[in-house]
Amino acid sequence: MKKAKNLALTLASIMLVGSLAACGGNNNAENNTAKNNAGNNVKSTNAPATEGDKTEPAEKVELSFWTLGSVNYEELAKEYTKEHPNVTIKIQNTGDQTAHHNNLTTALSANSGAPDIFQLEIGFMERFLGAQDKFYNLNDLGAKDIQANYLDWKWKQASSVDGSFQLGLPTDIGPTVVYYRTDLAEAAGLPSDPEGFGAAIDSWDKLATVAKTFKDKTGKYFSDLTDLTYNALRDQSPDEIYFSKADGKFIGDTNPQVKKAYDFTVKGIQEGWVSNMLLWSPEWGQGMTDGSFAVVMGPAWMAGYIKTNAPDSAGKWKIAQLPEGAGNWGGSFITLPKEGKHPKEAYDFIQWLVNKDNQLESFKAKGLMPSIPALYEDPAFVDFKDDFFGGQQIAVEFGKAANRVKPVYYGPLHDQTDTFFKNALKNVIEKKADPAKEWDEAVKQAKTLEERS
Repeated sequence: MKKAKNLALTLASIMLVGSLAACGGNNNAENNTAKNNAGNNVKSTNAPATEGDKTEPAEKVELSFWTLGSVNYEELAKEYTKEHPNVTIKIQNTGDQTAHHNNLTTALSANSGAPDIFQLEIGFMERFLGAQDKFYNLNDLGAKDIQANYLDWKWKQASSVDGSFQLGLPTDIGPTVVYYRTDLAEAAGLPSDPEGFGAAIDSWDKLATVAKTFKDKTGKYFSDLTDLTYNALRDQSPDEIYFSKADGKFIGDTNPQVKKAYDFTVKGIQEGWVSNMLLWSPEWGQGMTDGSFAVVMGPAWMAGYIKTNAPDSAGKWKIAQLPEGAGNWGGSFITLPKEGKHPKEAYDFIQWLVNKDNQLESFKAKGLMPSIPALYEDPAFVDFKDDFFGGQQIAVEFGKAANRVKPVYYGPLHDQTDTFFKNALKNVIEKKADPAKEWDEAVKQAKTLEERS
């Protein structure tokens, strides 16, 4: 796979990609709605600024900030400017993340119109990392001094391979967990408490055995979707998934974790414990309400989506850990396009915006899962209980999952490649296609895509 030599080649693919299958990029409306709803039961109490700019700019500075989805950054910006009266921050918010990133692509390509500050969704990260000349290196502005505050894997998502270039500062994350119906677990003779349920499925082999037994006893599906079942194992790949981070070449056919994810999902299809519902479909949402399936393997922000789609099932859900590790789906970073004329003032603000106090505030206000592990032991975070999840301290489970995530490289062609394997599984479940032939076809398509890129 050849690396793009200029901005047009590096970023043109963003215009062509309408959905992102693996990094939280294809579900903008649902993703942001879920994040918003996840924090609706918590009252917001903003903490005063304790970090950030230590010197006020001599002249008035205006910073433009493009934000994405349901975030509380406008409120935080107002708090910041009260303490820094010579700084004005103008915010433009977009709900459609494809349009959001395409607008920046257009501005960077034209060398005109880019904001001082840009919220970058992780699903688009690899593409913009290839255009480093269009962004300030935050390491040059002091980012190394705060790196240790953040999850290592999260920080590395916005770093060059050698760590010399830092594109953005970490905001929220989407560690994956198991959402499960306690009433269905009890009906199948399974433990309904999170520790007991988690212990019953703490390896993928055990989960498969439990799933088949559950199906036999209840006649219901254990896992909700092929996509999320596949994702849960795929994202536990060590270091890389479909492409090598060393040279960008396709390795999906030789990565044992990818094959394990595919074969495991096929096993669930053939044994009848994975449903044929589609991600984000009305049937899937309805299934959360009527108990068509026992578990949803999804990210932290999925809590809000479940609550929105299945309000009548309140009190019947709890959260446990995935077997053998966790993945991450979603999250963003705050970046500084080089077109901005005030990098120091912009950096001072974004460093403050994503500090410990304000990440806690964003969790309270909008349900944005923090990327600062010190918060996972903070009483204000740990003690958060959700009645929808039976009064469980769900933040604790999200924190556990976040600490289990390992750094993984995706690559610019991840999303298109992932679609090939998802389509293969779709053919297996809907058309009763031969799994081996479908695997070979997905590999062939991925290699063809690589050759043409």
